[in-house]
Amino acid sequence: MPVKNRFAELLPEVAAWRRDIHRNPELLFDTHRTSAMVKEKLHEFGCDEVVDGIGRTGVVGVIRGKSNASGRTVGLRADMDALPMDEATGVEHASHTPGVMHACGHDGHTAMLLGAAKYLAEMRNFDGTAVVIFQPAEEGGGGGREMCEDGMMDRFGIDEVYGMHNWPGRPVGSFSIRSGPFFAATDVFEINFEGRGGHAARPQQAIDTTVMAAQAVLALQTIASRNADPVDRVVVSVTSFETGSKAFNVIPQKVQLRGTVRTMSLAMRDLIETRITEICQGVAATFGGTVEVDYQRNYPAMINAGTETEYAAEVARAISGGCEEAPLVMGGEDFAFMLEERPGAYILVGNGDSAPVHHPEYDFDDDAIPAGCSWYAQMVETRLPVK
Repeated sequence: MPVKNRFAELLPEVAAWRRDIHRNPELLFDTHRTSAMVKEKLHEFGCDEVVDGIGRTGVVGVIRGKSNASGRTVGLRADMDALPMDEATGVEHASHTPGVMHACGHDGHTAMLLGAAKYLAEMRNFDGTAVVIFQPAEEGGGGGREMCEDGMMDRFGIDEVYGMHNWPGRPVGSFSIRSGPFFAATDVFEINFEGRGGHAARPQQAIDTTVMAAQAVLALQTIASRNADPVDRVVVSVTSFETGSKAFNVIPQKVQLRGTVRTMSLAMRDLIETRITEICQGVAATFGGTVEVDYQRNYPAMINAGTETEYAAEVARAISGGCEEAPLVMGGEDFAFMLEERPGAYILVGNGDSAPVHHPEYDFDDDAIPAGCSWYAQMVETRLPVK
């Protein structure tokens, strides 16, 4: 099962779709043009059912195999949204929308899944049903969660689900994956300290929130170094410190901190939330101020199921000749919501020596398209073999 010849033939067409999506990036749930394009293509391919409006602007296509003795359904997912960034690639297909660009390769993911959908609808060489899932709002909006909350898994009878992401720094078309925790849970916090504002020349009359918040920033670093088990990965990063005053001679009444937490286990996630609150309350009490902590849990850790990971790796090895073990990733991925509802796996496909994702010079490498399309399609044909 090497790269399918059909995808070598389809490469110019799929690359053209990808570049069109790249020129016209859309944010979060506002993927109206992209969703409409996906819907049109799925109808054109002859999908048995095409449904939009799932997870607001998500699109799902249903492709039935030549038989259905297995009664099973495999889901394949791609994300569609871009990032709020200015593009600096200088390529002909660069973004036409100021301040928005496909800096994470979701244009490539969508195009590859469309290519696989076209092939599966043409060949139907499987026993069961393939469901292709095009998701909005991966970049912080929780589109995967909303598609699941709309009942997608039960509505389409999905038994197992698979996703893919391109990975700069790995050879084009190569694959890597890992079983178990893979991408981190991504939480955010906002901490508001309040003291007593005053003149900087009379600090004894004030309760200095700048000192209070500075002590908290340092103390929060002890969570990873002194509270967390060293073998259980965790990141606590304070990324914003705002006093609300730019004056040289004012002690501010309030200071706000913001930041992010990355964890790989639920127990660690619980510990971090508890300790952030306890530390900030202790610091505020020490200096005579008050504090409010708003801790928001966003994406859960993305955990690949063991058996399904091996299925995914087996197909990848057949396509590219190998599949390495991927490293743990402290970034987030809201495919995690789908893996909480169904067993499945998420794999990385190499994007060559491109700039890293979320960089203004990043671009998806179209040469990865045949391998990516083949993996999507062969996951269906392998998991739903015709007897």
